[in-house]
Amino acid sequence: MAAPLRKSLEIFVSRIPWSLSSKEIKEYFGQFGQVKKCLLPFDKETGFHKGFCWVGFNTEEGFQNALQKEPHVIEGAKLQVQRNRKLPQGRRQNNKLTESAS
Repeated sequence: MAAPLRKSLEIFVSRIPWSLSSKEIKEYFGQFGQVKKCLLPFDKETGFHKGFCWVGFNTEEGFQNALQKEPHVIEGAKLQVQRNRKLPQGRRQNNKLTESAS
């Protein structure tokens, strides 16, 4: 049984060129430390990713190495990398559409 992580070792990456895949992003960030996951959300309508992702590292060292390097450039595009801000639990409940009587 895995111990719960006390601290998130995820970075938030934005300004990702549409031509990049999650595999390429994982390979790039792998130079800083072992990448545990890369979550790259796609737009169902266009079929393209949304231009941002979360990259999770196995170690604090990989996480810090990725945050300290600047700039991050892949295929000539400068990525924006920042410490991940965790979304509050139950966020979806707050985003429910409310019907208005008009």
